[in-house]
Amino acid sequence: MVYLAEIVGTAILTLLGGGVVAGVTLNRSKAHNGGWIVITFGWGMAVAMAVYVVGQYSGAHINPAVTLGMASIGEFSWTMVPGYLAAQMLGAFLGAVLVYLAYLPHWEVTEDPGTKLGVFSTAPEVRNLPANFVTEVIGTFMLVFGILGINANETEMTDGGVDLSSLFATGFAPLLVGLLVFAIGLSLGGPTGYAINPARDLGPRIAHAILPIPGKGSSDWGYSWIPVVAPAVGGVLGALTFRSLFGV
Repeated sequence: MVYLAEIVGTAILTLLGGGVVAGVTLNRSKAHNGGWIVITFGWGMAVAMAVYVVGQYSGAHINPAVTLGMASIGEFSWTMVPGYLAAQMLGAFLGAVLVYLAYLPHWEVTEDPGTKLGVFSTAPEVRNLPANFVTEVIGTFMLVFGILGINANETEMTDGGVDLSSLFATGFAPLLVGLLVFAIGLSLGGPTGYAINPARDLGPRIAHAILPIPGKGSSDWGYSWIPVVAPAVGGVLGALTFRSLFGV
């Protein structure tokens, strides 16, 4: 059940996140030229909706960086890590295929191959691999650090002896995580497109390479390791730092 939930959650994340990018960037879409705020808000809501749907079943990691970060501080079993990573990658791939199908007529009327790739995966505005790596580390550090901070508040939710922690965990926390992703996108997403999630980038990049997208061009495999390795590093550093500072 937990692996299925991670597949479904990551597929929802990628469908809604990739979908908003497609809507804003592909020609002849009603959302065309909606802008960066629309994209970042769409990604934030994509995360929130995915967490609401599957959080009760798998914890809604929906991101290998989160899984690795939690495992690094003993909050998640290492024996389950491979299954979670595989499920997240599959879910991201399936979500990307759904985006492709949802916008099927728009690929042909969009000329720029880079725009088409951008629906599926990230690319830097200034191609400087060391700098791009650092940007993704910082963004994912903030993601995992912030998630742990939000979750820590759950233990303090009492009012007059009434335990409100369950309400916080299922009612407000997923939305707060979505707002965290929104904030990261606004503040740190400009340089690289803020992958902050290896599955969200690699799974759809594989879909881009496989799918019969007209005039799609290269899948940019030379850059592809940055949004995989850097978020993994950032996620672990974020978790270890939060644990070392606050001991929770």
